[in-house]
Amino acid sequence: MDNDKPSLNFWLGNAILAVALVLVLFMGSAWEMLGKGAIVIWSLLVVAGVYLLMKDQGGPNSTPD
Repeated sequence: MDNDKPSLNFWLGNAILAVALVLVLFMGSAWEMLGKGAIVIWSLLVVAGVYLLMKDQGGPNSTPD
C-alpha cells in the first residue's frame, strides 16, 4: 500500500481549482465587472490547477520508444 503524502503541487492545484469554482459560481457578477476577462481568468485558473495536479502523476511512460 502506498502511503505517500500529497505534495505541495497537489494542494496548490486543488486550491487554484477551488478559486476557479468560486469564480464560476459568481460568473454573473464577475462578467459585469470584468467582461470577457472573467472567462479568460477562469480558463487560466483551470489550466493552472489541472497542470499542477497532473504534474504529480508519475508512473511508467506508456509510449513506445
